[in-house]
Amino acid sequence: MSATPLNVLLVSSSLFGEKGNSRELASAFVDALQASGHEHQLTHHDLVERDLPHLGAAEMQAWMTPADERSAEQRKLAELSDGFLAELRAADLLVIAAPLYNLGLPTQMKAWFDRVLRAGETFRYTEKGPVGLLEGKQALVLAARGGMYAGSDLDSQTPHLTSMLGLMGITDQHFVYAEGLNMGDEQKVGALSEARTGIANYVDALPVAGNAQPWSSSTSSAPLRRACSSSIGG
Repeated sequence: MSATPLNVLLVSSSLFGEKGNSRELASAFVDALQASGHEHQLTHHDLVERDLPHLGAAEMQAWMTPADERSAEQRKLAELSDGFLAELRAADLLVIAAPLYNLGLPTQMKAWFDRVLRAGETFRYTEKGPVGLLEGKQALVLAARGGMYAGSDLDSQTPHLTSMLGLMGITDQHFVYAEGLNMGDEQKVGALSEARTGIANYVDALPVAGNAQPWSSSTSSAPLRRACSSSIGG
């Protein structure tokens, strides 16, 4: 009986494409995954290259309309979010390559989250508050930053990502930071090297495909590695 491949969904959003620091971290992850011998299926979205638009009222209204009552225009509008949702549901591991722009996420990344954070689809409201519907998945965040922010009051990105993922029930979270990338060549080289090591260690610890209980039930929002991207880190 053949093992089930690990289904990996990778989303990136560097304005600098393949030259971006966060894309370099994403490439390091892909290289480590391929070298590991893990049987896997990888889907990658470059949200900048895709030119993902901001969410508008008409698109949101299309989701709120029952599928069998949608107009042709609404069906077209709903296709984008529905497609992203199908990919996320199918994924065992979500990898987010996240540059830090002005202390937050790129708007393209936020536009992706706006389309997968849907009540009744990835979380639901209860009398005790929202409950995530995507339990049993892992998330790996590859954070590239120009300055040193992790653990400080200026790091609003980490809690934002932690909360959005947690809202969907993805509480098994791991962060690899490459920081100080604009603070001199020596700092940059060291930070990226340490981040690559953290990524390789994470991949090495991934469960074997086909395991009946592939993911740990523990929650970890602490950094796997703090690889010590101005607020523009790429």
